[in-house]
Amino acid sequence: MRNLILCIVLFYCFGCAGTRQTTAVSGALNGNWIPVKQEIAGKALPLVVFEKQKLTISDSVYTLVAESTDKGILYYKDGKMDIYGKEGVNTGRHFMAIYKVENNQLTICYNLIGNAYPDAYETTSKPALFLSVFKKE
Repeated sequence: MRNLILCIVLFYCFGCAGTRQTTAVSGALNGNWIPVKQEIAGKALPLVVFEKQKLTISDSVYTLVAESTDKGILYYKDGKMDIYGKEGVNTGRHFMAIYKVENNQLTICYNLIGNAYPDAYETTSKPALFLSVFKKE
């Protein structure tokens, strides 16, 4: 059951095709990030789903370690993010998201349909949105 939930979360985090691309802002999000909260469609996911995950960003390269490892290219600027999976379960996928950094926390809201950037960091009544809040390791 845990593996199924993780696969669903990873699919939703990084799983919809799109064609937009922002430019990279070198180093602005660099470091290791640990999730402290995740939700989809307004419902919080239990800690057991993400307690061993870690997101590492190095300029325009990301690595997400969960029960498997995803690697890819990350472009971000002005609060918008484009994620391109290059290795792992999301190889070949493009994801669109919005992000913000406040109080040493990185908040990312993903549109799982992949047809537009989310309008806000609110997932209630929006089953296509996935929110993850990270703290810097």
